[in-house]
Amino acid sequence: MSGISKRSVMTLFNDSLDPYCHIVRIVLAEKGVTAELCEIDVKNKKNMEELYALNPYGSVPTLTDRELVLYESLPIIIEYLEERFPHPPLLPVYPVARARTRLMMYRVDHDWFSLMKIILKGEDSKAVAKARTELLDSLLSVVSIFEDSPYFLSDEFTLVDCGLAALLWRLPVLGIEIPPQGKGLLRYADRLFKRESFQASLTSDERAIREGA
Repeated sequence: MSGISKRSVMTLFNDSLDPYCHIVRIVLAEKGVTAELCEIDVKNKKNMEELYALNPYGSVPTLTDRELVLYESLPIIIEYLEERFPHPPLLPVYPVARARTRLMMYRVDHDWFSLMKIILKGEDSKAVAKARTELLDSLLSVVSIFEDSPYFLSDEFTLVDCGLAALLWRLPVLGIEIPPQGKGLLRYADRLFKRESFQASLTSDERAIREGA
């Protein structure tokens, strides 16, 4: 690693449409932290050499903060940002509540993001159709949660909401339309999308997802 050129500012190696990169950008915006975005273009090998020098997997998001390089595990990146920039807090103060929030972050990733990834890959039409149905049904099954609190099981915006914001913004490209019985979910999504930090987090490619909507 000694031959790697060190960046003097925090840098996020970013894919403008990747939902995990989007989560990191939402957290950065919530914290009011400016990070340089180094856009990765796998097809044209743009910035890939620098990325592989930092991260042997060549994956995004990858975050550098002077000598520190974080990659592969999204929770490591966003929890580092939470500890490095504690205000405003995106995790509860008390250990039990923090543990529950972390567990919910895992479940959102395991249950919902895993289905989103199948749809976005689009490799198997039957698998895509099945994942689309399962994701919609699963979201509708917890609509009452979005009606009981302004944010996900909380009165405060947390890291769970960062993840859900990235997911819900992508529903149009996932081919999912929330029916009338999911109005609580739609109101929740609208609250997330109107946050100044969320609007600041969007890339031009992501804005195009909902242009004219």
